[in-house]
Amino acid sequence: MSRKRSKLEIYLDVLEKINEGISRPTNIMYKCNLSWRPLREILGTLMNRGLIKEVEQHNYRCYIITEKGRETLIYFRRIIKAFNSRGNLVIQ
Repeated sequence: MSRKRSKLEIYLDVLEKINEGISRPTNIMYKCNLSWRPLREILGTLMNRGLIKEVEQHNYRCYIITEKGRETLIYFRRIIKAFNSRGNLVIQ
């Protein structure tokens, strides 16, 4: 049985998937194992913080990561790597 993800882990997971090119809401929802309502809230928060932006591609709503979002991912990856190398924190 897996442990429950923290809110930070969920937000970073969504940001990571968008960074990987998964841009449509339904695909993000499935890849991050979320339901629609929490995903909508997360996407709204990430947009309000300037980490992602909403665009229209082929009449579909899509999300792309901003430079600020990429910098945020790099920052958190470094923190996670630093803690994982010491065996104190595990975020996947």
